[in-house]
Amino acid sequence: MEGSKGGEQNGSSSESRPPNPLAGAYRQCLSSNRVASACKKSLVRHPSLQVKVRMSDVPIEPDMTEGARETNFIPIVRSGGWADIGFRQSMEDAYVCVDDFMLDYGHENFCEGPNAFYGVFDGHGGKHAADFACNHLPRFIIEDEDFPREIEKAVSSAFLQTDSAFAEACSMDTALASGTTALAVLVLGRSLLVANAGDCRAVLCRRGKAIEMSRDHKPICIHERKRIEALGGYVYDGYLNGQLNVARALGDWHMEGMKGQHGGPLSAEPEMMSTMLTEEDEFLIMGCDGIWDVFRSQNAVDFARRKLQEHNDPVMCCKELVDEALKRKSGDNLAVVIVCFHSKPPPSLVEPRRRVQRSISAEGLRELQSFLDDLGGK
Repeated sequence: MEGSKGGEQNGSSSESRPPNPLAGAYRQCLSSNRVASACKKSLVRHPSLQVKVRMSDVPIEPDMTEGARETNFIPIVRSGGWADIGFRQSMEDAYVCVDDFMLDYGHENFCEGPNAFYGVFDGHGGKHAADFACNHLPRFIIEDEDFPREIEKAVSSAFLQTDSAFAEACSMDTALASGTTALAVLVLGRSLLVANAGDCRAVLCRRGKAIEMSRDHKPICIHERKRIEALGGYVYDGYLNGQLNVARALGDWHMEGMKGQHGGPLSAEPEMMSTMLTEEDEFLIMGCDGIWDVFRSQNAVDFARRKLQEHNDPVMCCKELVDEALKRKSGDNLAVVIVCFHSKPPPSLVEPRRRVQRSISAEGLRELQSFLDDLGGK
C-alpha cells in the first residue's frame, strides 16, 4: 500500500504539524521572507469572485429548532486518514490531520473546545502541488493577518497565497509543475468550516443523514461554466479548455490559458460552507473524487456509520472505506479522512416499537356485559 499523510504514514491523526515533504528549490523559496512578502502582494482574486466571502446558501439545518441550536455541546474530535495508490501507476493524493491546530503552529487557543485542521488534496500531473498544499496551506491560514478575527477571509486568502507561493516555486524549478484540488476543514469549538476548491467532497453525518458540506467544482456545472466563460475560458467535452476536468485547483500555472497575473478561468479560490455542530452531528467524511466515483454521499455515511458502530476507530474506518472503493473498482488514487465529534460510537437509530392502545366502543362494552351476564345465569 502507498499512502500519504503530509509526509507521515497512514493511520491515526497527527500530533504535530506535517513536515515539509519536498526538498530543493521551493523549500528554499518558502524560507525566504522576500518570497512570502511577494506572494502576499501578488494575490489575484478573479473578477467573478470579487465579493465578500460568505457562506453558501445551501440549507444545512432545515429541521433544527431554535432550542436545539442553543446547546452547550462541545465536540470531542478524533480523526484518522488513509490513502492508497489504487490502480494508478503513481500516487498523487495527500492528506493531513492536525487535531491540535493552534498548539502545533505556536498559537494560543482562542475558543473553548477543539481547534483542528484537516485537509485532502487530489493532485494531477504529478504530486508536487498536492504535497506543497498539504504542507503549507495550514501555515498560511494561521499566519494570515485576519486569523482568527475573520476566519473565512483568512482561509480564502490562504488558498490564494498557497497558489501564488507554488507559482513562485515552479518558476525556480519547472520540474515541480503540477496541480491539485484542495479540501480543508477547520473545527474551532462548535464551529465547522469547510473550504473547497475542486472535486473533493466533505459530507457531514447528522444523526445518520448525509449533509454535503461542499460542492464538486466540475466544468460542466452551470455556475462554474458561466464563471469560466466570463473569464475567457471554455468547456469542451466536460473539460476546462479541453484539458482539465476540474474548474478550481491550486497550481497548474504551466498550463496555457488557465491562470495569469490578472486571473483566468481556473480559480484557486475556495467555496465555503459552515455550520454550528450539535449533539446530532456524529462525524465528517472528507474524500477525494476517487471515493465519490463509487460512493453516493448517503451510501458512504451509511457504510462508515456501521463500521464505527462496530469498532469506533476512525483510522480503521478510513481504511475500510478505501478498501471498499477498490472492491467497487474505483480507478483513481484514493484518500479519505474521517473526523468524529464524539468519544462514543454513533448510536442506534432503531426506534422502539410504540405500545398500541386499543379501546372498546360503548356498544362493544354492552355486548361484553351481556355475554358475561349470560354466563353468570347458567
